[in-house]
Amino acid sequence: MRTSLLVLPALLALGATAIAAPIPPSAPMSDTSPAIRFAQSTVVIAPQAPPSVRTEIIPPAPSTDVVWQPGHWSWTGTQYVWTSGLYVARPRPQVAWVPGHWDQSPTGWAWVGGYWQ
Repeated sequence: MRTSLLVLPALLALGATAIAAPIPPSAPMSDTSPAIRFAQSTVVIAPQAPPSVRTEIIPPAPSTDVVWQPGHWSWTGTQYVWTSGLYVARPRPQVAWVPGHWDQSPTGWAWVGGYWQ
């Protein structure tokens, strides 16, 4: 997470609310590399805390090759909207999904995207 901790203050100083950073073609593709996880995400800053997380009824998994990614509040730039959870294909049998979450920062609330671990 060092990359995101170093880059995020610079982005916030520029007044950024959403910035996408493309992955360079020569970048190594490692699921555990914090720099790669950050490069694949978008920095989103909301001015106020998100509402309480909604309770979701998780339906039975359609197969053993999928993982439930829980729903979360997304910031549209003017308001929060609920993004429902869903099942997604697991990229490899041994990996687990780490859900995203909102963290309070000096300039607002920052979305920390989920990732495979």
